[in-house]
Amino acid sequence: MSLAAETNESLAQMSNTLIYSSMAVYTLAFLAHIAEWVFGSRSKVGRTAAALTPQANAKATAAAPAVQVKTAGGGTTVLDKPQVVTRSGAGVRDVPDGPGAAGGTVKGDLYGRIAVSLTALAFLVEAAGVVSRALAVQRAPWGNMYEFSTTFSTVAVGAYLGFLVAKKNVRWIGLPLVTTVLLDLGLATTWLYTDSDQLVPALDSYWLWIHVSTAIFCGAVFYLGAVATLLYLFRDSYESKLAGGGNPGSFARSVLERLPSAASLDKFSYRVNAAVFPLWTFTIIAGAIWAGDAWGRYWGWDAKEVWSFITWVGYAAYLHARATAGWKGRKAAYIALIAFGCFLFNYYGVNIFVSSKHSYAGV
Repeated sequence: MSLAAETNESLAQMSNTLIYSSMAVYTLAFLAHIAEWVFGSRSKVGRTAAALTPQANAKATAAAPAVQVKTAGGGTTVLDKPQVVTRSGAGVRDVPDGPGAAGGTVKGDLYGRIAVSLTALAFLVEAAGVVSRALAVQRAPWGNMYEFSTTFSTVAVGAYLGFLVAKKNVRWIGLPLVTTVLLDLGLATTWLYTDSDQLVPALDSYWLWIHVSTAIFCGAVFYLGAVATLLYLFRDSYESKLAGGGNPGSFARSVLERLPSAASLDKFSYRVNAAVFPLWTFTIIAGAIWAGDAWGRYWGWDAKEVWSFITWVGYAAYLHARATAGWKGRKAAYIALIAFGCFLFNYYGVNIFVSSKHSYAGV
């Protein structure tokens, strides 16, 4: 075996070790996120903070500076400063956001900070594993489903951490995100693992970097939007039950009362989906250009091409529904989840169960 081959083999082994190490750290982060939710739900301080939130908002509104308006006679009239409420659809309730997973408690917040720190550490370890794999194969590290999965989870966690760095209130995504990442890496290392190898010459192109990288980024952000959409449906049902005089169970109260309001969750999911939709459009266009270079045709109704377009139609329908009277809120949320389901089928279903020209690297 040549020196270069030995080096590549060592890098591949290092990559595997780093991926498994990141799974161990993600597991610790998962436990810390669980502790954050548990200690937050058991604290009377947290429940008190949640109960006082509407009063705090009312005081803040009352204390808002007044607006003076000149009248036609030269005098002035004092008007209360209006409260600005962002609505995602007709009939949306104006309720405050919950106190978060920590429930407004010091102990819960401590575990939450530990969870975020462990998630950041696991992200760095997993990213190092992805880079090691790229050095081992000497190409972009997403030539098969194993490489795509490890890179996808890395980008998803990176996007989540990016929102936190930008001071966005998204720590509530931490538990479902880390849970999903562990499932993703578990599938990748057990069922989808493929030894490092080179691509067929027709696909060894710089378009691999452009097309697949944008597809991974879009999928990661679509995932965050899907989590927010799913939680919006639960929170919306919870708020509707409270508004109707119902009495949700203790578990529902413990979890759902600490999430952002349904309006906030709906707004977040809409913004991230709308922001990344143009990039998904570019992904499909870049794939068509790459297909023209590799196979001599830009569009051939291959299964991967068809489901990429179906995913595009799904998100286009979601964005259109958001702008259409009578389709905002829950109806639009269902369309968003269907669109993300199309993205998942395009990745798992098409790659595993459907024979296509994109099955060039096995799994």
